[in-house]
Amino acid sequence: MSAFSEMSREELLKAVDMFAKNWLAHDGCWFLAAEERYGMDVAIELDTASWARFAAVEAGRIMRTFGIEPGGGLEALEKALRLRMYAAINRQHAEWSPDRKVLRFFMDSCRVQETRRRKGLPDFPCKSVGIVEFSTFARTVDPRIVTTCLHCPPDPVGDRACGWEFRIAEDAPERTE
Repeated sequence: MSAFSEMSREELLKAVDMFAKNWLAHDGCWFLAAEERYGMDVAIELDTASWARFAAVEAGRIMRTFGIEPGGGLEALEKALRLRMYAAINRQHAEWSPDRKVLRFFMDSCRVQETRRRKGLPDFPCKSVGIVEFSTFARTVDPRIVTTCLHCPPDPVGDRACGWEFRIAEDAPERTE
């Protein structure tokens, strides 16, 4: 019997938090090793390729695990974004346009950037990686979704870590049941 099957809800939530932090620490360790060996530009190139693969895997697993139907539009994307590993460790929220044709997603806090700031380092310039990551994740949920970066380091981000906008492509065919 697994130790997890004997845990209380509170202990399971602590485990999720720990796993999310471990996942992010591994991502950071991997990136630092790549940067030390190959330099920042190549490390970002490798990180981008890695996130393109991982974002699709993560979205697919979330969809299968939680019964999110492919092609479910922005509503499905909002649900999937709330279930990402990031959601366990970063404050985030989504906002809808009044006509519900645009979903805006904001990472209100980011452990990566907060750690760098605590260490006196500049923000990690994650925009190029984020564009691939969020676009891939959204297209995996629904290939009609178009992603736009509102702000992400190295852009000035104000009091939020990053912001993304999602909409269904104008020329995308309507989903049929």
